[in-house]
Parts: sequence; structure tokens; C-alpha cells
Amino acid sequence: METVPFDADLLTKLTETSGVPGYEDRIRDLVIDEFEDSVDRIRTDAMGNVVGTLEGHSEYSVAVAAHMDEIGFMVRHLKGDDDGFGFVELDALGGWDARILKAQRATIHTDDGDLPGVIGSPPPHTLSEEEREKTPKVEDVVVDVGLPHEDLAERVSVGDLVTMDQTTERVGETITGKALDDRVCLFAMLEAARRLESPDVTIHFCATVQEEVGLRGARALGVDVDPDLAIALDVTVANDVPGFDAGKRVTELGDGTAIKLKDGSVITSPKVHKRLQAVAEEQGIEFQHEILPAGGTDTAGFQFSSGAKPVGAISIPTRYLHTPTETAHVEDISATIDLLAAFLESENGEHDYAL
Repeated sequence: METVPFDADLLTKLTETSGVPGYEDRIRDLVIDEFEDSVDRIRTDAMGNVVGTLEGHSEYSVAVAAHMDEIGFMVRHLKGDDDGFGFVELDALGGWDARILKAQRATIHTDDGDLPGVIGSPPPHTLSEEEREKTPKVEDVVVDVGLPHEDLAERVSVGDLVTMDQTTERVGETITGKALDDRVCLFAMLEAARRLESPDVTIHFCATVQEEVGLRGARALGVDVDPDLAIALDVTVANDVPGFDAGKRVTELGDGTAIKLKDGSVITSPKVHKRLQAVAEEQGIEFQHEILPAGGTDTAGFQFSSGAKPVGAISIPTRYLHTPTETAHVEDISATIDLLAAFLESENGEHDYAL
């Protein structure tokens, strides 16, 4: 990967490591290792959330959240007969558009190690017109691991996890790969934690679980951490590609980090997003506003899980969300790190965010 103004090796490691909802073990280990030199204490909970706490000089606390899980699958059935090849049927963990799954490589994570496979697609000239026009469903998708059914049954079990197999690459001014949602924001949080040394307020850096299946980790942490202020980090839609009118683009790559005003799950606290904007302007950080018609983020998980809380959110514009080729701009990633670090450095616990 070409030179970028941040730790590209860490970003690659985070995006290429597997971790579906409820099974974030591998990515959690990476996060804990990264926290070792940047926070004062680290803890995990029964769900698998990780909290790295940087002690401040006051009792006021801020929670910063980015989720660890990626969309994936669970094995629900092994298909085939003893005389032929076997195939793996899937159950979705998170929101998939089955149309993009054809002709992709996948990895099945078994107790005995990772097993490569492919999601094949029949040659179009062998299909009827009706078959070509049919809208696929996840339950119709199968993974081919190239093994006879009997051997497959010895290697793969119902309940094993499946993720897409994709490398992270630099493409022009962008970075593309699987699981940028939300590993690129997890990365931004870890980078910001590295920059802070002696904050005025206590900061809880929260790497959350199970966001893709209902913001579950954040809802639990909102109660356990009980912060005075919460800031969530997530990717957001960038439909800045041919076929979309300007009003439907939401954000555009290269125009800076996105300060969320609303999404399908939350309306951010006006005084919080206005202060985020003020910090960006003071620091000369490029930003854009985000109004996302649908979809939810950990911001909502913190807003009222332990009483009413002021919340804000910073987003990284990303093309092709929930596909193996999610794409973000290098400068937008840098701007997100800069804004988060500057905001936390300037937070003194004395701002009145109440309406």
C-alpha cells in the first residue's frame, strides 16, 4: 500500500481480520493489544465489548464508540449426498444484498482452522430468462469448498462462521477492502487514543460488538459505562457515483469527515454536532454534514440506555457499503482522526449540551 498519513499496516490488519456479530474474538485481541500502550486500563464484558479508559483530571466522562463486528454468515445446513460434492448453506449475520454475493470468495471458520471456499455463479448462457431475472436471496446462496459431502461433514459444522475473503488495497486516492464498516472507524478511534496523553476528562474508548444486528453491544455499554457524553464513529453512505442525483449522495469522498445530524436511529444533540463543527473550523479540518435517511449506529445505543445523554457522531464517507469492496478516501480517514482527537483534547466537561 502506498504511503498514507497514518498506520496503513494496522488498518489493513483490522480490515482483513474476521469477526462477525457475537464472534469478534480475533479482532478483539487486536484491539486489546493496541490499547496496551495508549490507555490506563482495559476491560471486557460478558458480551465481548472492550473498553480502554484514559483517566482525566475530572469525574466527567466521554464514551467514544466504534463497532468491531462485520457482516457475515453462520452455517445453517450442509447440502449434498454421500456420493457427490457437498455445499454449505448460510444464515445471514447482518444486512446482505444477495445480488453481490455471486462469484465471491469466502472463508469458513471451523474449530480445526479456516477453510477457503467460493460462492459460485452458473454461466449465464445455461440459465433460462426467468432464472436470469430472479432476485437471489441469502438462503439460495451456497459455498463450495471443493470437497465430497462426507469430507465436508467432517470439516464443517452447523454454527461455524463465514466471512468474505478480500484483501485491503490502495486504489488511487482511496482504500478499498472488506469490513471497512466499521474497522476503518475502529482504526480512527485507536489512532486518536494514541495521540491523547493527559485529557481533562476521562475518556472511555469503546470497541463494541453486535452493532450489525441491532446495536446490542452499545446498548449494554451505555448502562455499564454511563458516560456524560457519547460520540460514536461509523461509516456512512457515499452514493457519489454515476446513477445518483446530488440530493441522494448523502456524502462525497474527498470532501472531509462527516458530522452526523441524523440517521434512521438517532437525531444527534444539536449542541454536540455544532461544537464538533466549531472544532473542525478552528482546526481547519475539512468536514461535511451527514443526513442519512435510513440505517442506525451505536450513537442511538448510547443516547438513552442509561437516561437521556447528549450524543454526537463522526462518520467516514464510504462507497459500496455492505459489500467486499467498501471504499473510503485517505484524506477523509485522516480528517476523522484529526477531528476526534481535537474534540477530545478540547473537552473540559464544562460545555452545556442540554437542550
